[in-house]
Amino acid sequence: MARRRQAVTIKHVAADAGVSLQTVSRVINKEPSVRAELVERVQDAITRLGYVPSIAAQRMGGSRSYLIVALNDRERTIADWRAREGTDWVDQMLLGGMLTCITHGYRMIVELVDTHSDHIERELMAAIAALQPDGVILTPPHSDNPLIIGLLEAQRISFARIGSRRAGAGFALTMDDESAASLATKHLIAQGHTRIGFIAGPHDYELSAWRTDGWRTTMLAAGLADDLLARGDFGYASGRDAAMALLDAADPATAIIASNDQMALATLETCRSRGIEVPRDLSLISFDNTPIVRFTHPPLTAIDQPIADLAAQAVELIIGELAGSDAPSQPIIVPATLELRQSTAPRQQGDAL
Repeated sequence: MARRRQAVTIKHVAADAGVSLQTVSRVINKEPSVRAELVERVQDAITRLGYVPSIAAQRMGGSRSYLIVALNDRERTIADWRAREGTDWVDQMLLGGMLTCITHGYRMIVELVDTHSDHIERELMAAIAALQPDGVILTPPHSDNPLIIGLLEAQRISFARIGSRRAGAGFALTMDDESAASLATKHLIAQGHTRIGFIAGPHDYELSAWRTDGWRTTMLAAGLADDLLARGDFGYASGRDAAMALLDAADPATAIIASNDQMALATLETCRSRGIEVPRDLSLISFDNTPIVRFTHPPLTAIDQPIADLAAQAVELIIGELAGSDAPSQPIIVPATLELRQSTAPRQQGDAL
């Protein structure tokens, strides 16, 4: 039987370089207090032995864990996983955050936390105790949760708040949801639509209010009524109910903006079931721009959320703060864009639903 190759450890590196374990750890952590001659000896030993630094070895030189934890909404994430409806938010967050972490010698993991849980303090403290993260990324609806923010402040953990524009502790980053909704509304107005409905998200997501404000402000500025507002919970069924309400109005919508892809897909199917053709009879815009909206019939025009860029910047800010860099002015805005596809068209005068 072939013998299993023994893993190279920090002890092997220290012995080969003729230095202490603490010296090796300081070199791995890139601490400036190590003499250049010792750094070269340790680096030569690492290369010669093929040693890969572990988090445990990195921790020996100080208090850093080289871990950044992203907290995501447990209930909604698990529901999407079980329904196999896609997790593009998580995927894009990992794309931007994980790759950026790697370039700095960090690792990123995702923890699911339920904001509404009575045990949130115990759950969060248990995760912090087990992982000892150097930084935390908060995503909606956690981004402005005062309990979570207070716990992270008390633990002196650097953190970023994606989807937040409030002043306060941590770094606030946003795609400016209000401007994104305004962008979608202006596109429909430019196409001649005057009856533009809006399907808002749930109240516990602050971004729902921002998107609604963006739609309403733009409608009123154009001299148009803002009476076609329906609310969903980001789920498919709620999107169907909201779409029916907008289509059944006395003066129905000729265009609809849905606050996420699931509610937009429900709107598209509701139109199909009623013989309403998109975009001939009704124009439709979604938020999120997850992969599925490119393969619907027709493909959906959508607000593209720069989630990967937001996560990457959040990681850079956290690591920069740990290194003593000055904090930039906030909130940090990474603008959303409107991806034009085939679900919007100029309003044909005289058409009626």
